[in-house]
Amino acid sequence: MLVVFALILLALVLFATERFPIDVTAILLMVLLMVLEPWTQITPQEGISGFANPATITVLAMLILSTGINRTGIVQLFGRKMAAFAGDDRRKQLAATIGVAGPVSGVINNTPVVAILVPIIADLAHEGKTSPSKLLMPLSFASMLGGTLTLIGTSTNILASDITAQIGAESPELGLHAFGMFEFTKLGVVVFAVGAVYLMTVGVRLLPERVPVDEDLVEEYALQEYLADVVVPANSSLLGQTVEEALGDDELDIDVLQLIRNGERFSEPLARKEIHKSDTLRLRTNRQTLERIMDAEGLALAGRPRTEDELHPDDEEPVLVEVVIPSGSFLVGETLSSSAFRQRYDANVLAFRTRGDVVRDRFEDIKVRVGDTLLVQAPPDSLSRLVGNEDFIVAHEFDEVTYRSEKIPFAVLIIAGVVALPALDVLPIVVSALAGVVAMVFTGVLKPTELYSSVEWNVIFLLAGVIPLGIALQQTGAADLLGDAVASTAAFLPAIGVLWVFYLATGLLTSVISNNASVVLMIPVAASAAQSIGANAFAFVLAVTFAASTAFMTPVGYQTNLFVYGPGGYTFSDFIRVGAPLQLLLSVVTVLGIAFFWGVRV
Repeated sequence: MLVVFALILLALVLFATERFPIDVTAILLMVLLMVLEPWTQITPQEGISGFANPATITVLAMLILSTGINRTGIVQLFGRKMAAFAGDDRRKQLAATIGVAGPVSGVINNTPVVAILVPIIADLAHEGKTSPSKLLMPLSFASMLGGTLTLIGTSTNILASDITAQIGAESPELGLHAFGMFEFTKLGVVVFAVGAVYLMTVGVRLLPERVPVDEDLVEEYALQEYLADVVVPANSSLLGQTVEEALGDDELDIDVLQLIRNGERFSEPLARKEIHKSDTLRLRTNRQTLERIMDAEGLALAGRPRTEDELHPDDEEPVLVEVVIPSGSFLVGETLSSSAFRQRYDANVLAFRTRGDVVRDRFEDIKVRVGDTLLVQAPPDSLSRLVGNEDFIVAHEFDEVTYRSEKIPFAVLIIAGVVALPALDVLPIVVSALAGVVAMVFTGVLKPTELYSSVEWNVIFLLAGVIPLGIALQQTGAADLLGDAVASTAAFLPAIGVLWVFYLATGLLTSVISNNASVVLMIPVAASAAQSIGANAFAFVLAVTFAASTAFMTPVGYQTNLFVYGPGGYTFSDFIRVGAPLQLLLSVVTVLGIAFFWGVRV
């Protein structure tokens, strides 16, 4: 047990500090559990069992099905209908955001739903004269609330169901079983309704307006002091050199955004463009570097763009957009320099927002993390490639994207079948989901080559890596020990109070580590504690599942929070201010709802 507890502590530290990507941490734990088999009691067969676990396969299939839905453009269609309904009425905008994101997240994995809706909601906010900060956090929160409506709303629900079924098979006296498709929908509806009312009333008042109503990315990122126009004089040593030869040294940290010659403007790619007398170079660099290069080359300062309109007058190309980095992106763990991002996309990065901090220079060697936001200047063809690449979430909607709208009926029928067959006990969810994947390929909703790119492999490796940790908790008796320790609170708390303690503990744990890791750690402990005090084990399992699926208090607690962190301009404290009261409110609502629908005592 001491060895297992030591590994859990290591996991908590690595998950919280993000020293390694969470999937790498999970695989490290899996390996350590097998290497330390004499103490952890995890054989190699059990160590790798997570890869063949029904929960892992089901999540993999659901990710592919979600991609198929996305390819048809049906979510975007809902988003546009929402925008048309909302107009410039702030209350309608918020209601539409919650009303679309929540229910859709009940039948499609909520992570891709948010990724799709971020640009739609951001554009809706700006066009409707509302700060995106007022809508993007509610978008993320609504998707989490919607994920509690059905078994397939989140990967957390699917994993929790499988762990619960395993514990039920090993300890039949607990009466635990796999979740039905709509088994907890009645509680999910209550939680969603209460959460929606909170966001529409209290939450909207607590949300700051971090991003200006009038979209101006130059002002939002405070780039004025990092942009400059300089004129090349007749005696400059830069004459005759290409832009790359003259200013391409990484040590200088200078980006040439534009070259203006006789009124004509040239943008990317500029590396091989030769510099002539009287050329104006538009640069992105810091004040010290600018002064040094001006003194050395005799360059004359011609002005500083202060707004986006001055940077790109008359809507000229290229354009400026925010690009969010989702999980699974090739950029995660890389730097802008090592990934050759600029060369791949003929794009300049003007600023880098990471965990709420904006970096405006010397960002080439910063390691990119999930949720980081890049302020990118790129020509339209490069932007089209960025929009069409699942390695990026471009926080602005473009009409050039094509969808397979003619396949919408097939996609809807397939998803309906995937949901209905398990609900009617015709097929297990894992078989139903895999059958849905095959059906999407046969009907042309998805191309065979898209299957592998549809899967967020980091999620799959995370699940496969943490599942053996749950097995070790049970087999070494560590879960029973922790369960007995928590059960001791029953000496001064009623059973419903102990249930509330589990909800709060899971919520706090999920705020610093992965939600999937939380259910793996907490469900065995919750089941053991319920058994110790003679309580309803299913009630305790549900409390853990709901708490892990609604991590509102930190931007790192849930992946959808990271997606809105940058485009919303939020700080870490914004999530605490808006999310903590909601988490506390739902802790009471959920626990009372569980007690009402299922009872706390056996």
